[in-house]
Amino acid sequence: MTIRRGVVRALALVTALALPLSLTSPAQAAGGLDEVFAKLLVKQVKGANVSKHLKAFQAIADANGGNRAAGTSGYDASRDYVADKLRKAGYKVTLQPIDFVAGWVENSPPVLADYTPNEDFFTFQPSPAGDVTAPVQGVDLTLPPAPTPTSTSGCEMADFAGFTAGNIALIQRGTCPFATKVRNAGFAGASAIIVFNEGQPGRTEANPLDIGEWRAGIPMIYADFAVGNALATTATPVRLAVDATLTLGTNDNVIAESRWGDSRDVVMVGAHLDSVPEGPGINDNASGSAAILETALQMRHFPVKNKVRFAFWAAEEIGLLGSDQYVESLTQAQRDRIRVYLNFDMVASPNYGLFLYDGDDSDATGAPAGPPGSAQIEARLEKFFKDRKVPTRGTDFDGRSDYGPFIAVGIPSGGIFTGAEGIKTPDEAALWGGTAGQAYDPCYHLACDTLTNVNAFALDVNSDAIADSTARYAFDLRTIPDRPAGARAALSSATAQN
Repeated sequence: MTIRRGVVRALALVTALALPLSLTSPAQAAGGLDEVFAKLLVKQVKGANVSKHLKAFQAIADANGGNRAAGTSGYDASRDYVADKLRKAGYKVTLQPIDFVAGWVENSPPVLADYTPNEDFFTFQPSPAGDVTAPVQGVDLTLPPAPTPTSTSGCEMADFAGFTAGNIALIQRGTCPFATKVRNAGFAGASAIIVFNEGQPGRTEANPLDIGEWRAGIPMIYADFAVGNALATTATPVRLAVDATLTLGTNDNVIAESRWGDSRDVVMVGAHLDSVPEGPGINDNASGSAAILETALQMRHFPVKNKVRFAFWAAEEIGLLGSDQYVESLTQAQRDRIRVYLNFDMVASPNYGLFLYDGDDSDATGAPAGPPGSAQIEARLEKFFKDRKVPTRGTDFDGRSDYGPFIAVGIPSGGIFTGAEGIKTPDEAALWGGTAGQAYDPCYHLACDTLTNVNAFALDVNSDAIADSTARYAFDLRTIPDRPAGARAALSSATAQN
C-alpha cells in the first residue's frame, strides 16, 4: 500500500470518528482520542485473527524440523512471515542482525594463578579465548558473606565506580543474573572476569556453567568462594587464561515503526519470536508475537500522536540476546525517546494466571520497583482488566524476559504474563479456574507446546489488553514521567540501594 493511500484512509478514519466525538458530552469526551481509538482497536483485534497467526507459526515449525529456534530455518521463516505482513501494512520494517553462540569448544584447561582448573574454578561457557596478567579488583563485595544470599556485586554499573580499566574484575555471585555481572564488567573496561560463589552453605563450590553471554569479549571464569575470598586481598597481578574456540551465528530482530507519530516520543511493544529447539513454541512465545502482530496490523491506519515501534525479538531463549543487543546499540538520546516498553511473553498458558509485571513493587517480592513510569503502566493494564471484572495479580520483574535490558537502562516497562513452569495455587484456581497443583504451562519448553497448548480465553482477553494499552499510549503519554528525568531518578535509586 502506498503512503498516499494510507493518508487517505487515516483521514477517513479521523472523519468517521469526529461525528461520534462531537455528539458526546464534555464529560464523555474527556478521555480524548486515546479513549476512542483504544475502544476501536480492541474491537478490531479479534482472538480468531490472532489464532490465525498461531496456526501460521505452527505450520512454519512443522515444515522446519518442529521448531522455530534461533539459528534455524524455522526462525528465518517466522521472521519473514512477520516482516512481510508488516511491510504490506505500511510499516517501516528493519531487520536488525544480532549475534548468538553457534558453537563453543574448550581446547585446554583454563589457568588462574596456582589454583586447580576444573576443581577450584571452571571456564564460564561460552568464554572467548584470552590470556591476561593484571591486578585483581573486587567489585562491591560482601566479605564475610551475609547469612543469606544478598550480594548485589556487579549488578549495577554504579558498582564499578572507581574500577581501573584493564584490571581483572572480581565479582561475587548473587541477586542478578551472571550475564548481567559479566556485561557490566565488560562495560567497565575489565580485562578478564572472575565470578566466585557467594559463600553461604550450599553456595561455596564452583561448577561448570553456560551463561549464554560472551559479548564482554574477555575471558571469564567461575570460582569457589575460597578462591574469590583469597583473591580479594591479593596485591600482586594474577594470570588468567582461557583457551577456547567461540563460533557466532546471526539472526534478525524484526523492528516495525509506524509511519505516523512524533519520533521524540516512542511507544515500544515487544515479544520474542523464537522458540526453544525442543518444540514449536506456540504459547512461548508465538502467543505474544501473534497478539502484537495483529495489534500492529489493525492499527496501521491510526493517525497516532506518538511513534509506535513493534519489536519481534530474536534469540530470547538463549539469553535475551535480541532485546539486549538492541538496547545496547542505542545512544542515550535514542533510549530517552522510548517513553514506555510493553512486553508480552506467554499470554495464553493453558492453565493460565493473569499476571501483570509489578511496576510499583507493591508485592514487595524479588526485584525492586521498575523505573519511574512502570507503576503507571501496571495501573493502566490493571484498569483494563478491572473494567472487565477480570482479576489480576502481580508478578516480579525477575529478569526472565525482554523487559530486562529496558529496565536496566531506566526505561519504564510493563506487560502481561500467564505463567510458565510455576505451579497454580488453590487461591489462583479459585480466581481464574484451571487446576491447582499443576503448572500454568505443562508444556513449557517441550515439544507439546503446540496449538493445543493455548487457552482461548486468555489469548483473547490479553490480546484486547495489548490493543488497549498500545492505542492509549500511542495517543497519550501524560501519565508517564519525562524520560530523561526518569532515567536520572532510576540511576539515583539504584546507586542508593547498593
